[in-house]
Amino acid sequence: MSELIEAWPIGLALIFTGMFAGTLAGLLGVGGGIVIVPVLYFLLQGFGVSAASAMAIATATSLATIVPTAISSVRSHYKKGNVDVELLKFWSGIILLSAVVGSVIATNISGNILTWMFGIIALIVSLNILFRSSAPPLFPALPGKAGQTLMATSVGGLSVMVGIGGGTIGVPLLLSFNFNAHKAVGTAAAFGLLIALPGVLTLLAVGQTPVDAPVGTWRLVNIPAFICIVPLTVWFAPLGAKIASKLEQKQLKRVFAIVLFITGSRMLLQVAMG
Repeated sequence: MSELIEAWPIGLALIFTGMFAGTLAGLLGVGGGIVIVPVLYFLLQGFGVSAASAMAIATATSLATIVPTAISSVRSHYKKGNVDVELLKFWSGIILLSAVVGSVIATNISGNILTWMFGIIALIVSLNILFRSSAPPLFPALPGKAGQTLMATSVGGLSVMVGIGGGTIGVPLLLSFNFNAHKAVGTAAAFGLLIALPGVLTLLAVGQTPVDAPVGTWRLVNIPAFICIVPLTVWFAPLGAKIASKLEQKQLKRVFAIVLFITGSRMLLQVAMG
């Protein structure tokens, strides 16, 4: 009974996390990981988990939530013809391998380093939304196989280490090489599955549960968070999309970018101050 009393505030907070992440995903068209990781990071610390442990758990739990949503997303994009199958064939093996390697690395470095990485990526993403969302591509076409190998490795390795899907890094990267916007989003959804599935399986296989982990944490994945977030993100994404249809998208994305910039800065400041 005492464990239930101790756990109910966390459960309530996780329910709101799922509702918030789903609504924001539908509202702004952003991947859940870029929202779920920082929310869980600060939420877990509010319940006595250290910053380093909170980041490790947030990263792994976010990857776990991406798997079912990515499967649904890929099926939808594939039916619409928005998945570049040829590119996916070349990138898939590289992304899979880099996701596994990145997951192993993530379990052997401090959670504070992962926080640094997420904070920096969050700042880059926010600045890209603010200043480059309407800018022309930087390059006329994708590079050769060597360049694409480097791109795929970066997408797989960096994304898995900070608990985000393929869209956060993959979409702006493809768009900068004059890639079709719809196919960039659809193909990046497939990247997300290739990143999250091997990533979370590797973290479950080699990761160790932190001593200060909250109730229900298995290895590095918090099961109650997974159970709360997955269905709620699915249920509340249409609500976000409905709200978005009545609001100005450009202004919404600008607000999100500013909030993301502040969040990333706060994470970096916290870890810098120890």
